[in-house]
Amino acid sequence: MNTLHLFLSHVNHNFEIIRKQLRSSTECIGVVKANAYGSHAIHFAKRLVELGINKLAVAYAEEGIQLREQGIKTPIMVFYPQRNSIAGVIGANLEPCIYSRELMNSFKLYLEAMAIKDYPIHIKYNTGLNRVGFPVIDVAWVLEKTDNPQFRLESVYSHLAISEEERPSAKCMLQIERFEEIKKIHIESVQTAPKFHLLNSSGVFNYPEYQYDAVRCGIAFHGYANKSEWDALLKPVAVLKSKISQIHQLKKGAFVGYDNGWITPDAVTIATLPLGHADGIGRHFGHHQSTVNINGQNASIVGNVCMDMLMIDITGIDCETGDEVTFFDTSKSAEDFARSGNTISYELLAGIGPRIKRLLHH
Repeated sequence: MNTLHLFLSHVNHNFEIIRKQLRSSTECIGVVKANAYGSHAIHFAKRLVELGINKLAVAYAEEGIQLREQGIKTPIMVFYPQRNSIAGVIGANLEPCIYSRELMNSFKLYLEAMAIKDYPIHIKYNTGLNRVGFPVIDVAWVLEKTDNPQFRLESVYSHLAISEEERPSAKCMLQIERFEEIKKIHIESVQTAPKFHLLNSSGVFNYPEYQYDAVRCGIAFHGYANKSEWDALLKPVAVLKSKISQIHQLKKGAFVGYDNGWITPDAVTIATLPLGHADGIGRHFGHHQSTVNINGQNASIVGNVCMDMLMIDITGIDCETGDEVTFFDTSKSAEDFARSGNTISYELLAGIGPRIKRLLHH
């Protein structure tokens, strides 16, 4: 019915392109949060491990625990651990990214209570994204707390807010300058310097001179890097397809969908597809904003997208019930489709629901 085809050989290609931007000594952290951006976290993570990824990263503890349960032994960072997930993080041998005083103290108390020493942690600083992270003024406090037998400081990092912005970017450079100062203080204050990392996918292409000891890539492994010239170097991994459920012949002035979302201007032919906003195709793709492809021709999504279905205008297109419909593929990418609905590939891909069957192509 609905299928998300995942071409894992394209991950190999994208991994190779990313490695070409990096020094041989630079580590690569593969971000597989949110079900590997809506694809298939287990198979995606295993492919990255086969390719030689240095670490994996997830958003929350539950995601890392699932990877461990599937036999993945590669080090896994947890970007946003919560205080109530500390036992799960340590029980699954995951590496927490500490971003607040409360979280630091909670982890320290738990490790002390369990008589655990030398546990790997990462420190996240807020240099301007203003999401999570220690403020720069907390560097001295962080250094004091991490100088503790319970902790082994693996890395220190931050996150650029607009790494794809055309250079020179004053905002990016301000964050880089702040991170440089953080790095300087850490190196001067500890005997064994941790690794440092700042760049995400688009940062790898835009600021390779600031790759430091590691980079964190997620969306780039899926074929996107937030700029057409970088996207052109990569191969999209995901292809979304559906099939026509029913076809209607409508007269001029007919109403289509909820809230009379579309009034037909002439006699038209419409087709119904068996997926909707519960599957990740939001209402913002309706009302002629976006098109799908049937037998080589484009058809507009009309009216309001429903929870489980949507309607398309197939007037003049030679097709029938059961014919295949493509939302995005390797030529019309997920970024192209997302842009038509005024969103981004991240949101579109991560929102592809579990009812859509994942088909793996190795």
